Amino acid sequence: MTTDDRYTKHAKLVSKMADKVGLDLLEKMQRGELDSEDLRMMVHRCEGCTDPEDCRHKLESGQITESPPDYCRNAPIFEAMKG
Repeated sequence: MTTDDRYTKHAKLVSKMADKVGLDLLEKMQRGELDSEDLRMMVHRCEGCTDPEDCRHKLESGQITESPPDYCRNAPIFEAMKG
């Protein structure tokens, strides 16, 4: 897998996780509550995940509804954005 493919895979996971926990990242960016560097760093944290396939499976099967899994490296950020 190329670096671009890996980044894209994790960017999709971040986006799907945000959707599942009730966050609209585009709206957060438009309101100035999130910038492109913040989002890039979220994707890089996701790239360091110990189990992205489990995360993908949980997202696709509907097991995640309000909060990310405990192992999610972006969980504190998602929770803070939900305010």
